[in-house]
Amino acid sequence: MLKVKAGDLDRMGLLFERYNRQLYGFLFHMTYQRELAEDMVQQVFYKMLKYRHTFTGTGEYIHWMYSIARNVLKDHWRKNKLQIQHEGVEAAEAMAGGLVPDEQFEKKQAKAGLHRAMEKLSESQREILALSRFQELKCQEIAEILGMTEGTVKVRIHRAMQELKSIYVKTER
Repeated sequence: MLKVKAGDLDRMGLLFERYNRQLYGFLFHMTYQRELAEDMVQQVFYKMLKYRHTFTGTGEYIHWMYSIARNVLKDHWRKNKLQIQHEGVEAAEAMAGGLVPDEQFEKKQAKAGLHRAMEKLSESQREILALSRFQELKCQEIAEILGMTEGTVKVRIHRAMQELKSIYVKTER
């Protein structure tokens, strides 16, 4: 990113190739809308290019990238007062393949239940679970992205998981 900041804009393509899928995964788990997440990935990379002068190089690039992604999400929710939809469950199931029809149905039901439970979490709980469980970032990395201590991140992950389990059990009865 420092080379992009210095004017070597061709390097942005390399960054896109390396991080677009990871960023898409985070944005998808925050919105559950495939096309919206794709659009947001484009917005994030556009903003990184536009605001490249703000990258200091003191922290890791990925933390700066996620900070911009979080701002894109906040802007979108502020403008649209987003209602999460269930798009993506079918796409995930289509990729599962190879299961007996009964097993496919059970797996589809379990995933749909998990998505319903995730939707009932607060935005901050969904965000911390998306970063920790789906993006598999370490607590220290999440702490830097969210601007909190590592201990606070661990507590919030634990509480979000407990809330998710509680909601899932209630909705699956």
